[in-house]
Amino acid sequence: MIWHYLIEGPWLVFCVYWAVGALKTRRTVSTESFVARARHLILEICGFVLLFGGFMDIGVLGERVFHRTHATLLTAVALTWIGIALALWARWHLGQYWSGRITLKEDHKLIRTGPYAHFRHPIYSGIILAAIGTALAIDEWRGIAGVAIIVLAYLIKGTKEESVLAAQFGEEFKEHRRHTGFLFPKF
Repeated sequence: MIWHYLIEGPWLVFCVYWAVGALKTRRTVSTESFVARARHLILEICGFVLLFGGFMDIGVLGERVFHRTHATLLTAVALTWIGIALALWARWHLGQYWSGRITLKEDHKLIRTGPYAHFRHPIYSGIILAAIGTALAIDEWRGIAGVAIIVLAYLIKGTKEESVLAAQFGEEFKEHRRHTGFLFPKF
């Protein structure tokens, strides 16, 4: 039962940090439309419902994927904590330029410090890593389905963000792309 808290704990920290951090952002200059946002947001919500919704363990979604051991649970906890730590670190580096939507903020700057020195979407990478850890702890097909849907949502959202950043920052963003990975770090 302690495994349950070791997996949910970092997600709770993540949610609290996100809520508090959202209060300290710059004024939005432009943002994606509701319809454009809904495309990836619906996928994201579906993925997290599968991951955290115990009621979704129906049919094949509730079947075990492999035999759960202490080693897999330790790995699950480690991946979840590392993923959340990466997302928090990235969010901290974005500071006042963060938004849950694809936006441009007042006096927007291209962040290239911390994890952004190595990859362009470390928040998504961290969340995906934490979702993989959570799915490993759940050990049901719904977890794998949830992670797959979350990855798809962030691929779509990240691609849209990159087109906005390329339009805003031009050559500076092209240079940033050459030296960083999309979801995986480039050293």
